Amino acid sequence: MIQHVLLHALEDSAKMLPFLFVAYLLIELIERRQGERIERALAGGGRWGFAVGALLGCAPQCGFSAMAANFYGSRVISLGALMAVFIATSDEAVPLMLAVPERWGDLAVLLAFKVVLGAAVGAVLDLLLRRRLPASMRGGYTGHADEVDCHEHHEEKQSLVVAALSHTVNIFLWVLALSVVIGLVIEGVGEDNFTGFLTGMGLAQPLFAALLGLVPNCASSVLLTQLYLSGAIGFSSVTAGLCANAGVGLLVLFRANPSLKQNLFITALLWAVGAGCGMVLMLLGL
Repeated sequence: MIQHVLLHALEDSAKMLPFLFVAYLLIELIERRQGERIERALAGGGRWGFAVGALLGCAPQCGFSAMAANFYGSRVISLGALMAVFIATSDEAVPLMLAVPERWGDLAVLLAFKVVLGAAVGAVLDLLLRRRLPASMRGGYTGHADEVDCHEHHEEKQSLVVAALSHTVNIFLWVLALSVVIGLVIEGVGEDNFTGFLTGMGLAQPLFAALLGLVPNCASSVLLTQLYLSGAIGFSSVTAGLCANAGVGLLVLFRANPSLKQNLFITALLWAVGAGCGMVLMLLGL
């Protein structure tokens, strides 16, 4: 059984390799040539930073949510802009879904939904609730930008191809490991039982997916995407999980922002938005 699962996981994961490499090559190109422009655009967004954050957040840049968290901690961007970036960010889901051409349509719908949701939540926080939320809870933008430069230069020492190859191998190993785990679980309990268990969760499925999405590690977005691509969870649940998934952004937030109350509020709000939108999508039959 173990040999069968290993071979099946290796075969499925290997099919992704060429697409993953091309995807990460494009991502590296964006980071190196447009990274500083993206930083300036977000930092200069001002009152309408939530709209800029939602649009830029969906860009497949692994360090973008971390940069936004640093900006928020340095009072450069508002709470709405930060939430817009966090919600629009999809971490490793974008390259993984790009590696499966038949899922490109799903990816386009997912990104469009996350951009709209991020902008809507940001607008509510910055325009409608700005005067109602206490400053101690709202935090963020003070009207000026401190000297913050979050652009990551550590990979510029590597060539474009080597950096893309490094990312590809890293995510390939995560995909392979999680595919083996999922395969062993399915073989152990039976595919029908495994799928039936997840389906039987009903409205609790997006709640659980959103909770999983809060894990500040690429493994969470990889697992959510793999479960979706395998048909174990639906569009509503993967959307819930990925809307709550800000990559390493939450880790950086707790490090860069001194207010624990604000950080816990943002974390709870991120989960609530992800879980809530997932439940609504499930009720709509998506």
